[in-house]
Amino acid sequence: SMNLPMLKTSAVLLAKSDEELPRLPEILDTARANGVRNCRLLSRREIGNRFPWVTPDVAGGLFIPDENVIDPWSTPLAYAREAFQNGTRFEFGTAVENGELVNGVWNLTTNRGSIKAETVINATGVYGDVIEQIRGASPFVVKPRKGQFVVFDKLAYSIVNTIILPVPTNYSKGVLVAPTIFGNVLVGPTSEEQDSRDDVSVDSATLKKLISHAEKLVPTLQSCTITTAYAGVRPATEFQDYQIHPYPREQWISVSGIRSTGLTAALGIANYVVSLYDSQFERLGKRSESTSVWMPNLAEFRTRPYQTGNNGEIFCHCERVTRGEIETAMDGPLPATDLDGLMRRTRCLMGRCQGFYCSANIWELTSKRIRWPTNSDSIPMTTKHAPT
Repeated sequence: SMNLPMLKTSAVLLAKSDEELPRLPEILDTARANGVRNCRLLSRREIGNRFPWVTPDVAGGLFIPDENVIDPWSTPLAYAREAFQNGTRFEFGTAVENGELVNGVWNLTTNRGSIKAETVINATGVYGDVIEQIRGASPFVVKPRKGQFVVFDKLAYSIVNTIILPVPTNYSKGVLVAPTIFGNVLVGPTSEEQDSRDDVSVDSATLKKLISHAEKLVPTLQSCTITTAYAGVRPATEFQDYQIHPYPREQWISVSGIRSTGLTAALGIANYVVSLYDSQFERLGKRSESTSVWMPNLAEFRTRPYQTGNNGEIFCHCERVTRGEIETAMDGPLPATDLDGLMRRTRCLMGRCQGFYCSANIWELTSKRIRWPTNSDSIPMTTKHAPT
């Protein structure tokens, strides 16, 4: 109903050695116990017949037919816009510094004044344990875990038509190779614990390992170029499970330790938190079941605005982003206010040239309305760290 794209695909979980083979029936049993009953084991020969572009150097696999690829940027923005329509107030650039519960009301101190709240829901990601200490001793410790990614160019999309998964461990789901909704192929993430909660730099040695990993699984990728590389930090804790706990006496709900499955699990987590609030705090008021949120399409497999001919000239030719899309991204509820937001809302500057050809024109169009980086080192999502 929000015009969010969903690309139907499949996945194959590969055992790369005989030592990993016994894990496949275990994973299959877990899937069936969770109600997913159409997965099945594949022999090496079956993998070769069904996925001839996958390396033959595998011991076996697990076929997962009902996977989907979604837009990771438009989806949370759509949820935020729906919340905005239902009365949510957003305070961007506001850091919570402390807080005190007095006479049943939280008074939260921020860098932009105080905010009062009857109930606090702590969903602050990598700062979850820091904010949790406002309530009391945090029952978990966030261990920032960096994940680096490499994005292959458009040609790779015609090669990889399913998601390739490794056998997971207790520590990580591992590095995958997957098509994206934008017509690229992604490899990642790594799993690197670090002290910094904000360091999203990438390094050439790690990126080269990711590229090598992808090329070993899909040898044809050796002929494909790299578009970009980037990294994110996810809020791992010492626990394998999400850390979602209600504290009725303190008028607080903690929603922490949500790692790389956060986007996939977002709606389920939200429903669970609502049920916790309803059962242990008070019944929420009636929520609107309708929405007028309609997101612009960024998916490559559906009709894009440049194909309709009524969105003005193309400003970003690599990703075929029109003037109309850029202008729309700067208007309406929760508009883009900086370059990173503009890129995520339109795909501009994210293609082969990484803004080399189009950044001047886009700057001229947008610089009076959004913040641009002050130097090249702070431009997001560029290939400046990618291996040559």
